[in-house]
Amino acid sequence: MPTHIAIINPKSPQNMGSILRAAGCYQAQSIRYTGERYARAKAFSTDTKNAYLKISVTHVDTVIDPIKDKHLTKVAVELVEGATPLPLFEHPEQALYIFGPEDGSIEQDVVDQCDHVVYIPTVGCMNLAATVNVLLYDRMAKTAVMPLGDEVIKNSRDTNNRTKAK
Repeated sequence: MPTHIAIINPKSPQNMGSILRAAGCYQAQSIRYTGERYARAKAFSTDTKNAYLKISVTHVDTVIDPIKDKHLTKVAVELVEGATPLPLFEHPEQALYIFGPEDGSIEQDVVDQCDHVVYIPTVGCMNLAATVNVLLYDRMAKTAVMPLGDEVIKNSRDTNNRTKAK
């Protein structure tokens, strides 16, 4: 299930590091971003799992490319009136998930180009990286190929974790 992430003008290197880590954990194929703020901040090296070595991370001028993205279902993830709550959303097979900046919203013209708009029902708005994590987890949890069992745990946990349940 190809998964692609687009971030509009991200500003926080910590958020982008967490987004890169989430993309690696949930097997996203690519991340694209607009704006110049992340390019200036990425020297802070907050990608603690070096996900950028496995996932394409690309600066783009616009988050949606009508030619390259025609086979992808575009999904805006934003607190937008009329949006579908994430628990009721059925994820498309091939998706481009679009997230707004930490200090703004996805512009109306981008929302208008999307096939779906979803929101995560919360009390208040979530942090950008937390939103990406929840969305990607929801996508994985709703698939038939969700990895389960002790081998997943052994391969995923930190090297210092050897704890077992009774």
